[in-house]
Amino acid sequence: MQVTIKDLEALARLARLKFTDAEAEKLLHDLNKIIQYIETLNEIAELDETEPLENINAGLNEFRDDEVTSSVSRDEALRNAPDKTDMFFKVPKVIDR
Repeated sequence: MQVTIKDLEALARLARLKFTDAEAEKLLHDLNKIIQYIETLNEIAELDETEPLENINAGLNEFRDDEVTSSVSRDEALRNAPDKTDMFFKVPKVIDR
């Protein structure tokens, strides 16, 4: 399977991405290399008898009891804040909508 420039344009439109011609050419090359690598893996890997992996960690979750402990007061937490308003940390706006 080869990714064509038409495929890349369709993906870019769906993902609402824009590329320059040079970026599109490099991305097209990289995507085709990735697909070629996956096809190579499919050829050499015998996966018919392999069980699906559910979790990469062999261990089980370690649960602990919920215990009430002391916490930092609001004043202590805000004491070293670079910018704050009465009771809150003040942070830069990150969304322009």
